[in-house]
Amino acid sequence: GFFVDDCILWSHSQAVPENPMTLASAIVLLFLVIDPFGNVPFFVSALKDVDPTRRTRVIIRELLIAYVVMVAFLFAGQPFLKVLGISGPALTIAGGVILFLIAIKMVFPVRGRNMQEELQGEPLIVPLAIPYIAGPSVLAVELLLMSDEPERWPVWLIAITAAWAGTAVVVLFGNQVAERLGQRGLVAIERLMGMILVAIAIQMFLTGADLYFGRG
Repeated sequence: GFFVDDCILWSHSQAVPENPMTLASAIVLLFLVIDPFGNVPFFVSALKDVDPTRRTRVIIRELLIAYVVMVAFLFAGQPFLKVLGISGPALTIAGGVILFLIAIKMVFPVRGRNMQEELQGEPLIVPLAIPYIAGPSVLAVELLLMSDEPERWPVWLIAITAAWAGTAVVVLFGNQVAERLGQRGLVAIERLMGMILVAIAIQMFLTGADLYFGRG
């Protein structure tokens, strides 16, 4: 699809600046990494003991917390990398590895994966806001976007907001989504998203390696 092509072109952006990642591609990439359809069963499970009249308010609260974390990291992550002295190619390779591991889990989910969180009362921040929405993989993608083209931060902010909004719709109607699609439907969508991520992750890894060894 067009967004996969754009994501692959973006992975070459440091070597070929005329092919930057588009807003649409960034939105799709972030949405894939958040994986809201894969998280629906976990949201339903984590909220099963919460008063039904409070569930929507709890989800909205967790979504807002996750959004604040994602936006804060968008601007705080890059200075942190500079302090650590991490290079662009190293970050690209690391991002490719992280996305690949996430994608593999999406394509080949672990049987009997525990959907039960040991929670007392309603969840607060963990596990819904972090890591289900604002997880390490999402923050890693934000770092990659900002490290390649920090001057386009308004575009990345819009992309984060749009991906977050799409995720919000899915999780707010989690019960209805689970009932309509069923377990097989959710698994099928998650595996499809995982396969797309595998292609993006491998290309990102190869690009990072090419950038690194090309220096020599």
